[in-house]
Amino acid sequence: MADQLNESTISLYRLIGRFLQRHSASYASAAAMLAGIACLTVWIPRQIGQVVDGLVARQLVGAALFQELAWLVLAGIAVYFLRVGWRLRLFAAAYRLGVELRERLYSRLALQGAHFFQGQRTGDLMAMGTNDIDAVEMAAGEAMLAGFDGTLTLVLIVAMMSLGVDWRLAAFALLPFPFMALSFWWISRHVHEAWRLSLDTFGALNDHVQETLSGVRTVRALGLQARSEAQFSALASATADASFDAQRWEATYEPAVGFTLSAATVLTLGVGGWLVWHGELTVGQLTSFSLYLGQLIWPMFAAGWVLSLLERGKAAWSRLQPVLDAPLSVDDHGTVPALVPGPLAVRGVSFSYPGQGKPALHDVSMELAPGRTLGLVGPTGSGKSTLLRLFLRHHAPAGGTLEWNGVELRDYTLAALRGAIAWVPQEAFLFSASVAENIALGRPDATREQIEDAAKLAAVHDDILRLPQGYETPVGERGVTLSGGQRQRVAIARALLVDAPLLLLDDALSAVDTETEARILAHLRQARVGRTVIIASHRLSAVADADHTLVLRDGHLVEQGSHASLVAHNGWYARQWRYQQLQASLDAS
Repeated sequence: MADQLNESTISLYRLIGRFLQRHSASYASAAAMLAGIACLTVWIPRQIGQVVDGLVARQLVGAALFQELAWLVLAGIAVYFLRVGWRLRLFAAAYRLGVELRERLYSRLALQGAHFFQGQRTGDLMAMGTNDIDAVEMAAGEAMLAGFDGTLTLVLIVAMMSLGVDWRLAAFALLPFPFMALSFWWISRHVHEAWRLSLDTFGALNDHVQETLSGVRTVRALGLQARSEAQFSALASATADASFDAQRWEATYEPAVGFTLSAATVLTLGVGGWLVWHGELTVGQLTSFSLYLGQLIWPMFAAGWVLSLLERGKAAWSRLQPVLDAPLSVDDHGTVPALVPGPLAVRGVSFSYPGQGKPALHDVSMELAPGRTLGLVGPTGSGKSTLLRLFLRHHAPAGGTLEWNGVELRDYTLAALRGAIAWVPQEAFLFSASVAENIALGRPDATREQIEDAAKLAAVHDDILRLPQGYETPVGERGVTLSGGQRQRVAIARALLVDAPLLLLDDALSAVDTETEARILAHLRQARVGRTVIIASHRLSAVADADHTLVLRDGHLVEQGSHASLVAHNGWYARQWRYQQLQASLDAS
């Protein structure tokens, strides 16, 4: 555990160091302003001490007194504006780190495949993009400048106390400070663990809320509201307790500072009074020294604040770093930037999902000429969706190759490959936007006429017109206001509007009735002219017009051919065809 913390600390400091180098101008200007503040802060007590000695000696009267007081007022005004200035410069730079980290996290997550997300919780990832990055941002911003300001102020104040007033008095006054440093070291260890637990529990709470809201229909249908509320209450209590514990450990810095300064004040008054009594120190000098001692409050609190921010940042970075550095489940090392449509070829492809010994695909081969339609059928779990995901490069095959126009898919850049494919998955995903915006997702510049034409091809145009606001109707999160069949057809319309050279339909008609399916397939025969189409389906009627059909079973290719040849072969396809035709006849009657 200690090694892990040490590694995360080094990595966090390296991250902040690189950021400081890139934004050195902003940090340097803020540091210069802080240096000016520190100098003025140290000068003010000395000036007050001189004014006190002048008043005691009756040498400061009239205009001279007002002049000295005016200098003190001007110094206070200068400190105010310098404080405003350094905050503007600092936070403008520190916020950029938050933006950079969020962009880096988002782009990394966008490139990861399904295997990565199987080991991550969505709510926890969302918490990393908010609370965790905020903690790192604070470590790079306030912690760095507060550390610089506190250290510089401490050095100047101790120097003025020792050289400008009396070194003996300074030595006595600083005796309690090593004990404060020891207590700070002990507290910081507990702060790190407390903030790590707080961030973890907040991620768990975030994940529960996200899952509950996404599955609110299921929760209601199964009557799980009471149990969900109890789980939320328990997680909220745990999160509050963890956050309170972290804040409590942070608060222990203040008593340590207060005790140290109280002890130092007692020593200062005792030793300083003795020196004044013996004429070795003036009242003005003792006043200046007391003011300097009071000014040590900020450096001491700054030390506690900096340690707290750094420990919080280290705890957050130890959660963020593994996600940011996680290897991509599918590499993007392709160099071919553009894809020219051509024949598709699958040569001896095998693939197994991580952690599963049984292969999802085993030695599958096929070829498909451009502009042709391929059907993929077989029992549940036969590997149909897996093969489609290999075309999309959501996974990389364990053996064999997939080629498009004679070029292996891995040689294309992911942007080029996926830009040439329109995909309709089994579970159609719609965004919280209008129907028109969801259809035009892949072509934001599409006209309303083009959007409606695509909707007509997907047989969803009439359904959309019956919605309260037509094409401008918001569909809600994940399309919650639409039925399953409507969501599928909107997704099909979205894929058809893109007009990509390869169209993949992964059981995309499972939620529509047979009559609507027939209409969509008839429209697809018109729309897919010149484009390659692969249709995976449990309904054989969806692939009856395909130029070639593959029958998969347990990841093996067991049959292939045209519809007529497969029916004549009297294998699994023929038996399933007769069964489905009989079922359709019974449903019709």
